[in-house]
Amino acid sequence: MSFPLLTATAALPAIGAIATAAVPAAQRTAAKWLALIVSLGTLVLAGIVFARFEPGGDRYQLTESHAWIKDFGVRYELGVDGIGVALLALTALLIPFVILAGWHDADPLETKSSRWRPTQGFFALILMVEAMVILSFEATDVFLFYILFEAMLIPMYFLIGGFGDRAHTGSDENAATQRSYAAVKFLLYNLVGGLIMLAAVIGLYVVAGSFSLSEIAEARANGSLEMASSTERWLFLGFFFAFAVKAPLWPLHTWLPNAMGEATTPVAVLITAVVDKVGTFAMLRFCLQLFPEASKWATPVILVLALISIIYGALLAVGQRDIKRLIAYASISHFGFIVLGIFAMTSQGQSGATLYMVNHGLSTAALMLVAGFLITRRGSRLIADYGGVQKVAPVLAGTFLIGGLATLSLPGLAPFVSEFLVLVGAFSAYPVVGIIATVGIVLAALYVLVLYQRTMTGPVTEAVRSMPDLRVRELAVALPLIALLIFLGVFPKPLTDVVNPAVQHTMHDVQKKDPQPEVEAAK
Repeated sequence: MSFPLLTATAALPAIGAIATAAVPAAQRTAAKWLALIVSLGTLVLAGIVFARFEPGGDRYQLTESHAWIKDFGVRYELGVDGIGVALLALTALLIPFVILAGWHDADPLETKSSRWRPTQGFFALILMVEAMVILSFEATDVFLFYILFEAMLIPMYFLIGGFGDRAHTGSDENAATQRSYAAVKFLLYNLVGGLIMLAAVIGLYVVAGSFSLSEIAEARANGSLEMASSTERWLFLGFFFAFAVKAPLWPLHTWLPNAMGEATTPVAVLITAVVDKVGTFAMLRFCLQLFPEASKWATPVILVLALISIIYGALLAVGQRDIKRLIAYASISHFGFIVLGIFAMTSQGQSGATLYMVNHGLSTAALMLVAGFLITRRGSRLIADYGGVQKVAPVLAGTFLIGGLATLSLPGLAPFVSEFLVLVGAFSAYPVVGIIATVGIVLAALYVLVLYQRTMTGPVTEAVRSMPDLRVRELAVALPLIALLIFLGVFPKPLTDVVNPAVQHTMHDVQKKDPQPEVEAAK
């Protein structure tokens, strides 16, 4: 039996989470270092997975399959395609930065009115989320994926509700109330989506007699499995609803600004750069592969929802006074672009959507984490409380600017490549949709540049006059992310080589071909 590399990649952070939680209460620093070392070890394993993956090989590679619940036909089946391996690598890459950025976020506070914050639990929960997200990118059994899809809500609930942002402008009691509200809203929205998906998972088993993605796909290919159109559409809607909540797609998005605003900055990054990617990834892996006809049937409505997400999220970002909520609404706009690329049903659009998932994770992590360093220094999330930061902390301001420029998809930075491909794919299939979507680019430039202008330029306000610049630990977080944004902006080939073959498989699933350009014959 070959070494179960995919299992090991998820098992290491899971075991590390248990070990971190078991560290004695007085040994907070040891717990932090243990969590960091485990996350770096997971990154090494993810790098091996990425290196061993052959883009021109089988669709699912490094596969594992074992009987799990025999009576119900549930198997422990794992495998990665090009899309899954890219997102697995992104998750493993970001977690060490999340841990470093949150090094002091769960330390006990000195004030008597503040309750004890268990440091070990904070880092253990982060590692547990990493394990579940990685395994969800690897799962090829629908029921196994569903279990992970729901189980990751538990540690996320405690991370949001138990470890809130210390920069809350109100009283401790008000902060606790807002934090609890955000955590419950996050849980309820995602639980409702998950319960609807559970009904669809059961319906799929009744129709197909299996939870195995490969078995269902093979049965559909050889004609031994036929679904009535109405059945396929209802099952598709059950899956898509849950993924749209997780993504999040308008109008199921309202939990995200609350969750990101009230969570600590590293947890906010964990939400939007890691956990939410499970939703858009699942649209590609499950919706399009299991229900190709229903996916094409629903495309017009989904494209409209994606456009609303793009414009609505960007407009609300322009009007925000809270830095973290601005970035949250910007992410809603970006997820609209991702969904647009997926359901444009073109190879350029789907390649762009997958790259967008990776690049959005990097750019949002860079911008949000540097914004977190800024907020920690000032103790406020309000944009109006800043001004002239670039004169007293130029490195902080410079990294914040690059993160912001990546968010607005400046050419030369990684998100530009993915956004360009999404728009090319949309234009070639749905020109009007592509034209409307470009409005989101203009609005992105507006909210990012206005944010930078109001916080970093102008006269130095008294509150930021003594603000220190980035420290060594903070530079270790910001600089590698910026370097990756620049590298993938000028040389995206390592990702496109991995992603493109998987996209071609997805295009084959839905039996779609790229529209051919219309060329007038020479007279």
